[in-house]
Parts: sequence; C-alpha cells; structure tokens
Amino acid sequence: MKKVVKNKKTTKKPINEISLIERHFGVVLENMDSKLDLVVEGQQALDKKIDKNHQEFKEFRKETDYKFEVVFEKFDEVDKRFEQVDKRFDEVADELHIIRNELKEKVSRDEFLFLEKRVIALERARK
Repeated sequence: MKKVVKNKKTTKKPINEISLIERHFGVVLENMDSKLDLVVEGQQALDKKIDKNHQEFKEFRKETDYKFEVVFEKFDEVDKRFEQVDKRFDEVADELHIIRNELKEKVSRDEFLFLEKRVIALERARK
C-alpha cells in the first residue's frame, strides 16, 4: 500500500489514482474530440451544399435576367410599332378631314348631269 501524505492545505492522492483520473479525462477528451470532428464534418458538408445552392441560384438569376431582357426588348419593339400605328392613324385622320372638306365643295353625279343638261339647254336657247 502506498502512503498518503497529508498536508494542512492539500491532500495528496496516490499516484495510481492520479493516472486513473488522467486516463478518464483522456477518454472524455477523445470522446469530445470525435464528436467535434463529426460537427466539423457536418459543417463542411453544409458549406458545400450552400456553395452549390449559391452557384445554382447565380445561374438561375443569370438565366432569368436574360429572359427579362428579351421580354423588355419585345416590349420596346411593340411600343415602336404602336408609335408607327399612331402616326399612321393621325395621317389617315388628317386625310379624311381634307377629303370631307373637299366633298362639301363638289357636286354629286346626279347634280352634275342636271347642270350639264341645263348648260346645253342654255346654249341652245342662246343660239
């Protein structure tokens, strides 16, 4: 048996007990270490997944931006066509207004025939 030396302030444990406690703490530390390794591996796997998702999102965003650009270009083309149609309608409206004013000054075919017969009759009467 080993001697236990007692001091007033501390008691010394036998060397056998100290090595047993050290082994116990070593086992506990190894256990904690292995669990931390699992956490680190899980974190690394999550980082890879996040990076992959981030890359996929970037690609999706590029594709979406391109599609929006195409749609906006189509809208611009449609706007230009509507502007041309508006101009053409304005031209047609102006021409119709002119034609209407000119028709007010002209005579119909029936009126023309009547006037022609009257002129012929007046010429005969004058001779």
